[in-house]
Formats: sequence, C-alpha cells, structure tokens
Amino acid sequence: MAILIDETKRVIVQGITGREGQARTRLMLDYGTNVVGGVTPGKGGSSVFGLPVFNSCADAAKSLGAIDVSVLFVPAAGMKQAAIDAFDAGVKLAVLVADRVPVWDAMEIAASAKANNAHFVGPNTLGIASPGKAVVGMIGGRAESAREWFKPPLPGGTGVGIISRSGGMSSSTAYYCGQAGVRISSIVHIGGDAVLGLRIPEVAEMFQADPATDCIVVFGEIGGSQEEDLAALMKAGSITKPVVAYIGGKAAKAGTRFSHAGAIIEGNVGTHAGKVAALRDAGATVVDSFGELPAAVAGILRARDSRSLMTEAERRAVWTTAITKIEPNRVAVRGHDIASLMGNTSFGAAVYLILTGKTPDERVGRLMDAILVSSIDHGATPPSCLAARTVASTGASLSQSVAAGILSINKHHGGAIEDCARYLASVIRLSRDSGESLDDVAAAEVARIKSTGDRISGFGHRVHTKDPRTARLFELAAHAGLGDNAPHIAAARAVERAFAAIGRPLPINVDGAIGAILADLGLDPRVYNGIFMIARTPGLVAHVVEEQTREKPMRRIDPVNHAYDGPMPRSPTPAA
Repeated sequence: MAILIDETKRVIVQGITGREGQARTRLMLDYGTNVVGGVTPGKGGSSVFGLPVFNSCADAAKSLGAIDVSVLFVPAAGMKQAAIDAFDAGVKLAVLVADRVPVWDAMEIAASAKANNAHFVGPNTLGIASPGKAVVGMIGGRAESAREWFKPPLPGGTGVGIISRSGGMSSSTAYYCGQAGVRISSIVHIGGDAVLGLRIPEVAEMFQADPATDCIVVFGEIGGSQEEDLAALMKAGSITKPVVAYIGGKAAKAGTRFSHAGAIIEGNVGTHAGKVAALRDAGATVVDSFGELPAAVAGILRARDSRSLMTEAERRAVWTTAITKIEPNRVAVRGHDIASLMGNTSFGAAVYLILTGKTPDERVGRLMDAILVSSIDHGATPPSCLAARTVASTGASLSQSVAAGILSINKHHGGAIEDCARYLASVIRLSRDSGESLDDVAAAEVARIKSTGDRISGFGHRVHTKDPRTARLFELAAHAGLGDNAPHIAAARAVERAFAAIGRPLPINVDGAIGAILADLGLDPRVYNGIFMIARTPGLVAHVVEEQTREKPMRRIDPVNHAYDGPMPRSPTPAA
C-alpha cells in the first residue's frame, strides 16, 4: 500500500501544454504514473505524448471518467481558478506546484476543497512519490533517478513514510535513508507556503493508518505549529508509530525567514527549541544534525526487526528483479516457494503467476491452461514450424532449431493476439467517448474497413470457417467469470455481429479469442506474443525431433503437399 498516490490512481495534468507541464508529465509517465490526460484552457482537442488535452477538468472528467488526482503546473495567479475547476469536476486530490500563491487565493482553494470533500498538497510543493508505484509532481527529477534513489517496500513488506517541509530535502531524506538500507513507503512534500492543504499532522495520521508504513520520518522547519501539533497527536495516542525528526533553522532569529514563506519565527511561536522540546517530550527521536537522521531511522528499524530494512546483499545490488529469489535450499517465484507450487499449481496458473505476480483462482488457472493448449501446434504449415524443421534438416541442434522457430513468431505470426486486443480496446474507447453502443461503433468500424480494404487481426481464418478452439475458450472464460459482458469479449462479439450483418461472416478466431480473454484478465499486452511462444514451444520441439529422426538431412520441405500419418483422431473429450 501507499498513501495519496499509487499506480491505480487516474491522474490529469493541468497546464500540460506548457514547458514545465510537458517535462514533468514525461517524468510521471516514465515512472509509471497512470496519467490519463491534461487540461489547458484553449488547447482542447490537442494532445501531449498521446494524451488528450481538454479545455477544463469538467470536460476531461466527462470524456475520461472519474479522475483521482490533478497536478497543477499553472502560474500562481491562475492557481485558484484551476484548483476550483478540479474540485468541482470531482477530483479528490490536487497537487499545487507553484509558489507564491496569494494567501487569500489559498484560503479560497481550501474552502473549495472542504466543500467538495477533497484534499490538496501545497502550494509550493514538489509533489508526492510512492516508490515503485507512482510519482506526481517533480520529485526525483527524472524517472531513472527516482527509481535509483527511492527504494520501495518489498511486496507485503513495509517502508518508512517521509514528510518534508522542504522540496529538495524531501528527495535528500529519501535518498540518504535508502543509502542507509531503509525502504520508503511514500514521500510527501507538504509545501513551503504559509497557507497549506495537508499539513504534517494530517499526513502523519495517514501514515499511521497505512500498514505499509512502519516509521514516520519528518524534515521540519521553524515557523508555524505543525511539528507541535504532531507532538500533540503523539501524546494523545493518535500516532503510535515511531517518529524520527530533524528540525531545520536552528540559528534563525525571530522575524527572519528561513528558506520558505512558512518558515518564519514570530515572537516565541515556531522556534526551533520549542519544536524539538515538544517532539522529544512526546517520544519522538529528534536528531541534532541532518547527517544523523538516516542512521537514527535505521537503528530504530533494526531494534524493531522491521521489514523496512534491506539486507546487506540488497544494499549492494546494482539492479533488482521482482521475479525470482534464489537462496540456499530455496527457490521463490514471485514470493511463492516453487516446491510448494509443484504438484499444486498447474502450468497455466504458474505462467499467470510469473507474468503478473498474482496467483489466479482455479478457474482462471484452468483458462490459462486452455489458452496454452489451444496454441500448442497448428500443423507443419505455419512459419515457425517450417523454420524449425528447415534448420533441423541442416543438422542443427534442438536448441538452434527451436530458436529459429521462435524467431519467426512476430507481428504476422502470433502477433494477431496483441493486435486484436489493442483493436478491441480502441472500439471500447470509441464507444465510451461517443456514448454509442458497442454494436453501433462496431457497425461503423466494419463499414469503414469495407470501404478502405483494411484488415482486423483476430477475425476469420484461412482454414476454419468456425475455429473449434474459440468456442471452447469462450466457454471456459464464461466459467471463469468472463462472459459476453466482459469488455473486450463484448467488443469482439459486436464486431463479429457487424460482419455477419453485412453478409460477410468473419468469426472470431483463436488469436482473437485469446487476445480478448487476456485483455479482460488484465494482462499486459506486451506479454501476449510471449504467451504464444510459450504455448507453441512444445509443438516446435516435437517437430524438430521428428525431423531429426524421420527425415533425410537437407531435404526440400514442401509447405503444402504433406500428409498426416499419426494416430486416428479420437472422439472429443466431453466438456466439463
């Protein structure tokens, strides 16, 4: 888990067409943040990095659906109007990047947020990061550095939550904690202006409720009462997780601003000594210098035997993998002991696990088995089989021959699975954006295809008028909870009906069925071609061994004129 932002939150960028907006959108996209669009008044209808741009947040929400987070890269003078636009459109979290937002404007933003049951971070914030999940704003500067600096919790593990009043020190605190072997659950730069949205106490309460956060780390400053308010929560028992803090501005005198607009001592309020005393009295560990902070955090975690600490091997690692962990006498795949999987998990379920990191239920595992079986072989004619047998006839090894077959699997052989899934996704988007039914969109698409002569992957077959594998896959998909109302399957059925309506039946073939099912299961389209390779490999092995044991070397292989001489086909196995 994480607080405020993760990979599931749907994000828009207000001011996306500006130089800063584009640069930071690139950072967020590269890190994996789920950015779905942007807003710039007067630029609606354009696009940035393939993302649609709208004139208002209301327009964006109408087209894209519910939006969770908006990041505002707009000038301070326009911040109030932009933030209120976001809240009125149903956005529940706004990240206000600009500094020097007028105090009265900030107060009106706060009133609008409260009226809409929303929150905001900033103004004058670098944003929020949940390592390994998402970044909103500009923390880390570049996706590569953010990945390198901020060490996320292991799946099911914990990290420390960082709250900072300084933008630069947000990243520095996370970086140096990482160097000390500490994992980070989330980083929140609350902003440096005098009037803020979420403050240290509120963010600390979120970390308190977050099971992935084991300790709260605070980079505080003089001025205001946020640190004292945190201490009060600790004394009241609302914050029970360890708190480690550093307070900047020790040498500042009354009336002197320390770095930020909100970091100023007025009379005896907001002093360094007062903040340190309040936190220590509440049980927090407060270090005297920033350099002591990482070691203090690591020490507290070590005493708690916390899962937030990395092992020495993890600290030394120059790169990481989330797939397999090898230890003496133990192999773990996606966190599951492989010896325990053996005999208890089908191959299809294991493929699903290693590709997604999730364990499927029995029905989905059986569906994955069926997908792999459906593509295990399709005769000696497909390019992969011809390539493998041809190379085998030269005296090449099994691995070389099978590799030749695998190398022939690409866009036009096996690639139809991914192409069809992406096409069906476009049909779903057209239906959603236009408000028309899938059948109406499919009819228009088929008419367009007929007039242009385009082809759609996944429909029709050069051998089968009704692919026998398709019906069985959809039957098993329905049993696994993916009936004809599943989005991609529904789109495929609509396209199939549209072709039939014009008197040109093009039934869904096995590639189209697999593409629709994998998409509705939520698998990444980038693995679809790989799933076809996994399925086809046993068939290639069989063909290569047959070529090596039955045929003469260097023969001319006729791709068409060949016959079958194996066992007679058996009666179909009754459907379960």
